[in-house]
Amino acid sequence: MASNVQTGEKPITIREALSAALREEMLRDERVFLMGEEIGVWGGTYAVTRGFYDEFGPKRVRDTPISEMVIAGAAVGAAMAGLRPVAELMTINFAFVAFDAIVNHMAKVRYMFNGQFKVPMVIRTTTGGGKQLGATHSHSPEAVFAHFPGLYVAVPGTAYDAKGMLKAAIRDDNPVMFVEHSTMLQRRSAVPDDPDFVLPIGKSDIKREGRDVTIVTYSKGLEWSLAAADILAKDGIEAEIVDLRWLRPLDMETVFQSFKKTNRCVVVEESLPMFSVGSEVAAQLQDKMFDYMDAPVKRVNALDQPLPYASEIEMMALPDANKVVAAVKEVL
Repeated sequence: MASNVQTGEKPITIREALSAALREEMLRDERVFLMGEEIGVWGGTYAVTRGFYDEFGPKRVRDTPISEMVIAGAAVGAAMAGLRPVAELMTINFAFVAFDAIVNHMAKVRYMFNGQFKVPMVIRTTTGGGKQLGATHSHSPEAVFAHFPGLYVAVPGTAYDAKGMLKAAIRDDNPVMFVEHSTMLQRRSAVPDDPDFVLPIGKSDIKREGRDVTIVTYSKGLEWSLAAADILAKDGIEAEIVDLRWLRPLDMETVFQSFKKTNRCVVVEESLPMFSVGSEVAAQLQDKMFDYMDAPVKRVNALDQPLPYASEIEMMALPDANKVVAAVKEVL
């Protein structure tokens, strides 16, 4: 990570961190361009690209048709031709329409051409429920995309991470699904005001140190886990929180080192429980850390059902801090 002694840090929102990362990379590298629905004249659904059209012009900030397959497919072609596109899909629910371009082309071209073609591109999209958007617009399927080798999956939970990770994603020669949580764009944290600030790809981060239990989480789960840790601390339980930050490459070594200290683990995520990140973390802990295990790995997920529309019932179906607290006390 670049030093920020000269430039300092200031608290900004995740939205502002994403905008800063995009602007800095577009100024740094003329091959970087943006494309997506309503990102230009309108400034983007979540206002991340507001002002970019006037600053960089229509050649580098391209409004696209309402066709996710076209957006992803055109981005793959542009990346293969030497550009570095950052394509925005309004929500990860619409990425299913572009699944062929993402999974069969974006993820596999470099492998299938033995490195003769690279696909240096980023797809930015939002995930998560909690906004009363109904079952078909409230998925959290990040783990689905992490299933496929060749595709990196970023899941930042703070403004600091969002800026450093997005800059790293844009600079890397591998394709990245960059997944932001739609309800967290206004969350603030201190971020280096430094155009050379970049975080490593595939590296987890200890967000809170503890001795009694390891909580493994990412994205919105980080917010629930930090709140739960504060509640648990009042009972003398000190939870260590590992923020994965990347689902692929998946940094399990940081999880292993924490687990060696605490001997217990709770995995917190908004995704559904079947075939989830928690499933993978639990399997690897059982395989590699069995001698350190003092209790079964506990998982906190959304309920295994389509997300309801009614606000109160939707919140019942999603994880929260109290559910994390209950899971921790169960493994203790």
